[in-house]
Amino acid sequence: MCRLEKLTDEELVERIRAGETSCMDTLIERYKRQVRNQARTLYLIGGDSDDLIQEGMLGLFKAIRDYRPEKEVSFEAFAKLCISRQLYSAVQAAGRQKHVPLNTYVELSDQLDAQDDGPQGKSPEELLIDRENMEKLKEEIWQLLSPMEKKILRSYLDGESYTETASRLNKSPKSVDNALQRIRRKLKKFLSK
Repeated sequence: MCRLEKLTDEELVERIRAGETSCMDTLIERYKRQVRNQARTLYLIGGDSDDLIQEGMLGLFKAIRDYRPEKEVSFEAFAKLCISRQLYSAVQAAGRQKHVPLNTYVELSDQLDAQDDGPQGKSPEELLIDRENMEKLKEEIWQLLSPMEKKILRSYLDGESYTETASRLNKSPKSVDNALQRIRRKLKKFLSK
C-alpha cells in the first residue's frame, strides 16, 4: 500500500468515497493551513477565529462531498471555492444575528438530512457511497452527545426557541443555552481532529 501523503487530492477524494476513512485525515491535514489563512482575513460577529476555522472546515467537507472530477477542475481550486463560500456565508449569517448560537450547525444538519436530494450527474453507486459516508459522519457526531444534548440539539434544529425547549424538557433556558454551548465545543473539537 502506498503512503497516503504521496496521493493527489483527487485520488484521496476517490478513496474517501470508497470508504477509506484514513484518507480523510490526510486531506484535512493538507488543507488545514489553507482554511486558517482564509479564515484569518475575516471577522465573525459574535464569534472568534476558531468559529471561522470551523466554518472553513465545513466548507472543506462540502468540497469532499460535492467534488466531481469530470468537471475538469482541480480539487484544490474547488476546495478553495467551497471554503470561501462557507466562510462568507457564516459572516453574512452572523451579521443577521439570526439564531446566534449554533447557527452554522443547522447547515450541517441540513446537509446531512438533504442527502436524499443528491447532486446531479452522479451515478447511483456514487450517491449510495456519499449517503453512507454522510451517515457515518452523522453517527460519529451523534455519539459525541449525551441523551439530553441530543434532545436539545434536535429541538434547536427543529426551530424551537430556548424557552420552548426548556419548558418541554423541564429545564431552565440557561441550561438549554449551556447545553448548546457544550454541543458547539464538542463539534468544534471533533471537526478539528
